[in-house]
Amino acid sequence: MAHTLSANKRIRQTAKRRLINRDRRKTVKVEVKKFDALVLAGDKTAAAAEFKAVQKVLDRNSARGTLHKNAIARKKSRLAKRLNAIVAK
Repeated sequence: MAHTLSANKRIRQTAKRRLINRDRRKTVKVEVKKFDALVLAGDKTAAAAEFKAVQKVLDRNSARGTLHKNAIARKKSRLAKRLNAIVAK
């Protein structure tokens, strides 16, 4: 248990930040799952549109520091590779 006022404040801030970050990570997962479903269905135009939406969510999370920028770049690269695979078919 924290003893100082500043330590107690830090505990409150951390709890609040953890909830916010959890929600942001969940949003990323939901968007990626939507994209994956469209890729599996083979819907090229919808998958391309969803890819743009996923990129936007990922870039926003990168800018806010929720996820590391290299992790975001790696995820975007892998998603683009999957999109290009279905477009090429």
